[in-house]
Amino acid sequence: MLLAIDSGNTNIVFAVFDGDGNVRGEWRSSTDGNKTADEFGIWLEQLLQMKGLERAEISSAIISTVVPATLFALKTLCRNYFDCEPLVVGEPNVDLGIGVLVDRPDDVGADRLVNAVAAHETYGGPIIVVDFGTATTFDVIGDDGSYIGGVIAPGVNLSSEALHMAAAKLPRVAVERPMSVIGKATVPAMQSGLYWGYVSLIEGIVARIRGEYGRDMPVIATGGLAPLFTEATKVIQTADPDLILRGLLAIHRRNAK
Repeated sequence: MLLAIDSGNTNIVFAVFDGDGNVRGEWRSSTDGNKTADEFGIWLEQLLQMKGLERAEISSAIISTVVPATLFALKTLCRNYFDCEPLVVGEPNVDLGIGVLVDRPDDVGADRLVNAVAAHETYGGPIIVVDFGTATTFDVIGDDGSYIGGVIAPGVNLSSEALHMAAAKLPRVAVERPMSVIGKATVPAMQSGLYWGYVSLIEGIVARIRGEYGRDMPVIATGGLAPLFTEATKVIQTADPDLILRGLLAIHRRNAK
């Protein structure tokens, strides 16, 4: 079985795939560059046992990270606890199977490239992937699966926190769809600005990408808040929260061959 690890700015996702590509278990940990391989290993072994899985059943691993401080511990975890050398997205020996057609390919986050692989394999191209993470990213994938480029905006939770921190009388609010656009109190007014502001951001940027690219391409959303925003706009065709995990599986299969 395969252990796939996606280390993002906020969370690290661990998923186990069986030989048929089915997810046998999926777990999240907060991203912490100070966590050791042993801390990850003990925690993960307990979760594996709860799913009826054994450490010895995992024979390979793949890592995607946008937080370099976590990489050493995650590599050590794979070596010491699962007796395998992990593939790491972005390292020279890992073939993604797609072109990266930007000025500085090494600057593109591993998560965005993995999403591109999965999106093209699942939906074809050209296509736009909107990822609701710590940042909200818009990634453009061409007809042949090549990564064309994209847009990076502050994430909705980051914007909510910045609003609270910068304005003394504004509280922290949950990101959710408000009853109406016009808020009748501070909290619903903030929720409206965050929610409908990001819906307008999505619709505006997608329209501009399509106009610049010259094609009316579909839009796929991923990330934790994808379902919440997908329901509010016809611009997004579907939410696919497991996109990056399927991308890691596809990349591992390609390199295993």
